[in-house]
Amino acid sequence: MDPKSPDDRPEAAAPQPLEWRFAQVFGERGAGEDVQEVDIISAIEFDKSGDHLATGDRGGRVVLFERTDARGNASRTELERQDYSVPRHPEFRYKTEFQSHEPEFDYLKSLEIEEKINKIKWGQTANNALFILSTNDKTIKYWKVQDKKVKRISVMNLDTSQSADNGTTSSSSTSSSRGLPNGGSSEKSYNCANNDLPFPPGGYASLRLPVVVTGQELNPVARCRRVYAHAHDYHINSISNNSDGETFISADDLRINLWNLEINSQSFNIVDVKPANMEDLTEVITCAEFHPTHCNTLAYSSSKGAIRLIDLRQSALCDNHSKLFEEHEAPGSKSFFTEIIASVSDIKFARDGRHILSRDYMTLKLWDLNMDSGPVATFQVHEHLRPKLCDLYENDSIFDKFECCLSGDGHRLATGSYSNLFRVFGCTPGNTEATTLEASRNPMRRQVANPTRPTRTLTSLTRAVRRGGENAGADGNGNSNDFSTKLLHLAWHPTENSIACAAGNSLYMYYA
Repeated sequence: MDPKSPDDRPEAAAPQPLEWRFAQVFGERGAGEDVQEVDIISAIEFDKSGDHLATGDRGGRVVLFERTDARGNASRTELERQDYSVPRHPEFRYKTEFQSHEPEFDYLKSLEIEEKINKIKWGQTANNALFILSTNDKTIKYWKVQDKKVKRISVMNLDTSQSADNGTTSSSSTSSSRGLPNGGSSEKSYNCANNDLPFPPGGYASLRLPVVVTGQELNPVARCRRVYAHAHDYHINSISNNSDGETFISADDLRINLWNLEINSQSFNIVDVKPANMEDLTEVITCAEFHPTHCNTLAYSSSKGAIRLIDLRQSALCDNHSKLFEEHEAPGSKSFFTEIIASVSDIKFARDGRHILSRDYMTLKLWDLNMDSGPVATFQVHEHLRPKLCDLYENDSIFDKFECCLSGDGHRLATGSYSNLFRVFGCTPGNTEATTLEASRNPMRRQVANPTRPTRTLTSLTRAVRRGGENAGADGNGNSNDFSTKLLHLAWHPTENSIACAAGNSLYMYYA
């Protein structure tokens, strides 16, 4: 009997929306406590295993967290218990932190270079060491973090505990009396220049040299392996590791460079969109990312809402793309804000490499690499803000760069919004999940009533943009939006339904 075609098979029951729970928070701000600018988180990234999490902040620091409830650390009884489908509470702990970048000044261009971490990417783990790429606006650094055993000095002749308070050290004796072996003296008064380190009357039986003892305690130590500098005239907006484990790309507004991890003295320019006359510039590069499994394929997005797929095997300079993904506006729907809100702020490949998720100001779009005619799905993130575009433009909020992420199985996706809210959507057929969560200890308190499947096409912009208006700045549940608190950065665990998101200087983690 012939198997049924996909169209003839009965539709599976729609999956139930996930129930998200609060897991942990690091750096939670107290009531009325001011947030220092340098403490605001500017990048989040899980490693491939999901056992480590890295965050970068505006002060140029990278903070690492490690998972404490991993299966590898569990006992046999716990592992047997985990064979049943029992949701585990993901737990992370602080591991270490280091200063990745310092503020600099470019004297040739009279330009201050911020220490803010723009992106963090994990490298391949080797010999129990973690490797991390971090970048600010101009300089990329390659870090190695490894646990080292603490060394200390032991087997000392002298008891220096009494002199530790004033920092004195032993000095040579000036005594004129007859000395005994090993520094002894026949007189009770030692007549030393410094009596804080007394010798026993009979001297020491034998002289022992200090010994360096390696303890069992492990401390993580970060060391900068390489610095990749002086390759970008404009601000670096993204870096991405290649699946070959040997190369990575860095992208600024007009160029994408290809680097070898072992060579920091040169890079290869593979994309250059800079026109001969800068007055002819119409779009800039906003994000770039390597394909998760094909080392010759990468994608980059532009400020015009387009995503270009390029193949490094075609030519050394990839001016011509192999595929172009963009959605054309309906005739008559163009307005002053159309091009601004169409700018793509982030793209992510799905883990299987088949789909690309893109985020522009108003929507999430899911693209199939085999279908470049348009997105397979469009999700409205904060459609209620469309009447407020004029105000958002005046306070520059319309230029905020929101990130996006996909679950490891590709069934769900997430992105941030204002008022420290983020949204989770189901993207499988029949899944109408559209959950609104707040970055707080009670994430479900800001639920939107009657969530519906977002439409596939953008709403028309032909209606007049008006100031104010009844409930114009409120979400679907009637809550007003706070544009000063925005959730720009978040990451999805690669194998589990767990999300880490940044709200100011606080790192919130949730699981389902």
